[in-house]
Amino acid sequence: MKIQVLMFEQDDPSKCTAAKLVKFGIATRIKHLTGKDMILNPFAKEFVLKNDRDLTGSITAIDCSWELAQGMFLKRFAGLSRKLPPLLAGNPVNYSKVGKLTTAEAIAGALYIMDYKELADSVIDKFKWGHTFFDLNQYLLQDYLNAKTTEDVIKIAQEYCLEL
Repeated sequence: MKIQVLMFEQDDPSKCTAAKLVKFGIATRIKHLTGKDMILNPFAKEFVLKNDRDLTGSITAIDCSWELAQGMFLKRFAGLSRKLPPLLAGNPVNYSKVGKLTTAEAIAGALYIMDYKELADSVIDKFKWGHTFFDLNQYLLQDYLNAKTTEDVIKIAQEYCLEL
């Protein structure tokens, strides 16, 4: 699975997890999307599911500021648009907040759900707080990995008392 980032450089570069993934050669920085990319979009209608791995060969994260995210995602991006199910942030800035993930956490979460666990580990291992993301979401991620439909994802989130 290829990992890509479309970076808008709106945040502090020293804290940018996408830039670190590019620096270590885990992700490729791109300037435009193709129709075959899976785009991680927090405002998409459909959730990432395991069977999405059969529909795409790449995961693309849009790296932008949380304050500007809604405006950024109103733009039309070509590709398979998916959102992550509710997950808890492990990063120090948004620790345990639902859905306030860094770009690296979003990519790792999507990879795990699509059953690319080793690749997800290699993404999150680049951050000293990375293990916290998996510790907080251990059972959630495993349940999402086993989900077959959007209804399953909704049911799982409700069982964990997480808002969608």
